[in-house]
Amino acid sequence: MSIIESLESYYASFAYIAVALILFLLGKIIYQLSHKSIRVNHEMVEEDNFAFSFSYVGYFIGLLLIIGASIVGESNGLVQDLTDMIVYSILGMILLNISIWLNNKIILTKFDIKKEIIEDRNEGTGIIEAAISIAVGLVLFGAISGESGGYLFGFQTAIIYWLVGIILLFITSKVYNMMLSYDIHEHIEKDNVAVGIGFSGSLIAIGIIIMNALLGDFYDWPTMVFDVTIQFVIGLILLPILRFFADKILLPGSSLTYEVVHQEKANNGAALVEAFSYIGGAILILWCI
Repeated sequence: MSIIESLESYYASFAYIAVALILFLLGKIIYQLSHKSIRVNHEMVEEDNFAFSFSYVGYFIGLLLIIGASIVGESNGLVQDLTDMIVYSILGMILLNISIWLNNKIILTKFDIKKEIIEDRNEGTGIIEAAISIAVGLVLFGAISGESGGYLFGFQTAIIYWLVGIILLFITSKVYNMMLSYDIHEHIEKDNVAVGIGFSGSLIAIGIIIMNALLGDFYDWPTMVFDVTIQFVIGLILLPILRFFADKILLPGSSLTYEVVHQEKANNGAALVEAFSYIGGAILILWCI
């Protein structure tokens, strides 16, 4: 590579970074517009609300994944690349914020998430909302990163993929709750952070699996449906297996359920082991399939 080509490459890199920073600022503005009753600076600086910090950082991780999806892939020229980056990032931001709202409606349905995070400073709820933002960001990374031809069709596939991802995350939340001997909502409302950590691991794991199924260029709908269905079913089958693995192999001498819900003080470390087992299993699926 010549000096001139190197300079052009660095110029393009700085352009991507500059636009990404602007998009982060726009993402923050969109978040504030969709959460008008939440004073971000007040919660972060004056109240030192750790539960909100989890949720807020999770949102920005999701945002990072969305912006990253619009950057990776083959270049179509700097101007076109930056245009695509802006257009698809804005679409992703809108869908991400809608997802956070839907979280209240379809996953944590038994209490008010805003009240739990802002008023009660429930860190378990904040962690779960962060996990949902990350999981949705992973789904959108898979939906946006592939070439699908033109903005109209690209928007259609991204929105359909996002809807599929939301539905599958909802199914995962129900399956996860069914395989436990305790009620997630009940213990999260009691400020049990460990329960939130374990649940969050399962959501992020499914996000990774869905992303893996969506990565690459779009070919046809039957192929997409087949890939997503097969990998999602594999993920659901692995959830109880991985929890058993974490329980008996990674955490010998006790049980996850006892450590997480039956002790006077829930064992957050044990919950981290559980979350790791889910996410680690999902990464293995990503590498192997």
